[in-house]
This record gives sequence, C-alpha cells and structure tokens, in this order.
Amino acid sequence: MSRRVLSALVGLLMISGTTAALNPGTASAATYSGYVMGYFTESPNFSGANYGLHLAVSADGLNWTPLNQNNPVVTPTQGTQGLRDPFILRKQDGTFTVLATDLKGTDWSLQNQYVHVWDSTDLRSFTGYRRVKLHSMATHSWAPEAFWDASRGQYAIIYSAVNGGHDVIMANYTSDFTTVGAPQTFFDPGYAAIDGHLHQVNGVNHLFFKNNTNGTLLAARSSTLNPGSFTTYSGPVSHGGTEAPIVVASLTSGTRYLWGDTYTPNGVFYAWQTTNVASGAWTPVDQRSYTQPLNSKHATIQPITAAEMSGLLSRWGAPAWNRLKAYNYPDRYVRHQNNVARVDTYPFEPYQDQQWRIVPGLAGSGVSFQSVNVPSSYLRHSGYAVVLAPDDGSAAFDADATFTAVAGLADSGWTSYRSYNYPDRYLRHAGFVLRIDPVSTATDRQDATFRVGY
Repeated sequence: MSRRVLSALVGLLMISGTTAALNPGTASAATYSGYVMGYFTESPNFSGANYGLHLAVSADGLNWTPLNQNNPVVTPTQGTQGLRDPFILRKQDGTFTVLATDLKGTDWSLQNQYVHVWDSTDLRSFTGYRRVKLHSMATHSWAPEAFWDASRGQYAIIYSAVNGGHDVIMANYTSDFTTVGAPQTFFDPGYAAIDGHLHQVNGVNHLFFKNNTNGTLLAARSSTLNPGSFTTYSGPVSHGGTEAPIVVASLTSGTRYLWGDTYTPNGVFYAWQTTNVASGAWTPVDQRSYTQPLNSKHATIQPITAAEMSGLLSRWGAPAWNRLKAYNYPDRYVRHQNNVARVDTYPFEPYQDQQWRIVPGLAGSGVSFQSVNVPSSYLRHSGYAVVLAPDDGSAAFDADATFTAVAGLADSGWTSYRSYNYPDRYLRHAGFVLRIDPVSTATDRQDATFRVGY
C-alpha cells in the first residue's frame, strides 16, 4: 500500500505592527508584523551541533518556525569556520548586518580578536562576508551586538572581552562594519559581565547583561549611550544558569519579553515579561506560551515586516516535520524511546526522536505520525498503549495508527487526537507514557492536549 507524505507550511498569523524604533538602529519607517530569530544549534551530546547561522520566524515573538529545515542558511568560511552568538542588526537604511562570535565548538580558551560579519538586504542572501578585528588584546571577542549611536553618527559594536582582570563589555565604533575605531570599555560593573544587549524604551537606554560569576541576568541604564555612563538598577533574573539576554517588544501591546538561554542543560530558553522595563521586575511567562526552535542556542531577535516574513518563508521554507508539546508539562515533548511513545523533558538525545511527519491518516482519514529518524515506522496503539512500530501494510495497522485531530480538550487553541478505531478514546500521556484512553476529568483533558509546533 503506497504512502504519500504531504509537507505543508504552517500558516502564520500576520499581526499588524506598530510603527516604532523598537531598538536603537531600527529603521523607523517600517511597520512590523512579526520577528526573525538567528541562532546556532547544540544538543546535549552535540549530535545536533551546527555552528552556522540558523533563522526562524514568528508572528508573535513567542512560537517559532525554523527555516531551511533547521539547517544553516550561511556558514563561516574563515577563522574557526564556525560561529556562536549571532546578532542581526537592522541598519539605518533598512538593510541588515549579521555579526557573530568566531568560535566553532566550546573551546572557551581560544583568544580570538575577530568577529564574523555579513551584509544582507533581506536575509534571503548574504554578501560581503568578512572577519573584522576588534582589538589586539590576549582575549576573546564574545557575543557581538551593535546599535546606532545618533550622537556620534556611527554604529557601536559591543562585545565581551577580558580587560582589567575580568570580562567587561567593550565597544568599537564603525560606519561600515569593515573599519572600526579603537576598543574602549563600554560597561564594567566590577565583576565579569558578558552578553551585553541594548534595548531602548522612552529615550532611556537599558543594557542587559549576564553576571558571569553567578549566571544571572541584570540590567543597567543610562540617558546617553556614552561608555561608562550605565548604572545597574535591576534585581537578578535567572532560571538556573542563564545567559544571552534578549528583550523583545510586543507588536500589539506594551508588553516586553526578556529571553534567557540556560547553559545547563544545553540551550533551554526561558522568558519573562513586564509592561514597565524601568521597574527592573520581570514575571515568568508560562512555558505553554512559547516554543523555541529545536536545538537553538544564544539567539538574536529582530522585528520584520509582513513582506520580509513572506520572503523568508518563500526562500527557505518551513520544516517538513513537527514537534508535539504536552499541555500540562510544557517542558516535555512527544518522542519515541525503545519503541515506546513518551513525553520527555527537552532537551534529550537522540533529538530526532521528537520529530514527526504528520501525514494523511493511513486508514484514509485523519492523520498518522511518521517518525523522522525511523521513517518506516508510525505511532500506533496496541492494547491501548502507544508504540512506534513498522508499517506492516495491514488494515489493522492502518486503523491503529490513525487519529482524528480535534480542538484541544483543555485549550481549543491546542490539539487533541481521537483514536480512529476507538473513537471514545484519545491520545494522552499517563505517567509520561502515551496511551489511548477515555477522557472524563480535567486532568484527562490536559493529558490529551498538545501543541503542534517545531
């Protein structure tokens, strides 16, 4: 019996954005409708490590669609031939410059004074690749970012380097991201500070950074962009060891989101929110509300227009696979392990165990779940337990491996799956193992509800 696997792009809600300079250096004329994220990838045992520039898009800045099947869109060819910590800057003319740490892997002792640089008109192609030397000190140039300093008529490149015995945020000024001025200390709180990220609100400049002595995120502020003018004002924010702060303004409200990337375990993003950045207080965002791209690490997020969103999806495409997040355990995803279907805490290895092609139902209606890394096998129920099994071509297998998607039983914005041949039973987890069971209680409904994403 032949099987056709259909790949479909997820329709992204295009939200009309406000016209605003959300960050220094953002072109002011654009009306934004979504976001682009840049990142590199790692997984717990590094099987998913790729040190090229990856891109994802989002309509709400919370749930992300990886592009190019979560493969890189461009990879460095000089220096270490790898990147970490990419940053996407929209320049004053509306085009983009991409900066990144020149480091492939995790050799933190590498003293690299250079950063990778690309130019792009639309993030669909990348030109002018070069490495730019920022200093001649016996130290690194980590996590470069950039912003427009109108008082100087130049861009500032900020990055982390050891100066005075500990990491500080350094700055070089440039007009073209090719020739740069002499390095100078931009911010030094008196202890190791890395991963500087600038965000402007109501004319006040907020510099978010990682306290590298204890793995917390803090913020400093200044009414100017002058080196040495920033003063720390916030309390610490963290979820375990947290780094790589990013602040993203909602396009539809006054909410701002603070993203942080944990480094133990590998690359789990957490988000906090506030409507008053100046207060320094952030409230955790429910993990049900956001989903990071698979294996993503140390990201950058910038607003984009509807045309740019459409162009990126057209150029690079959405994944041909999905992941399913558990509603009541949103840190867990549906995966197979030893042929048993489970929901396990992200991240895990093999990371491919959580990737599914949601294909037309083998029984002729509904859907079936085909494993990406074992493509001959599908999720099916057997004695009401759900297992990964090879398609034997039988009508019984087809029926057992087919489910009807319905509005989520615990949340209509999510999805539940009713068994094709036992329509009084739904796909659910119990003790973190998947089954098909009748659903009657609130807990049952939560166990049977999933977010289909990436």
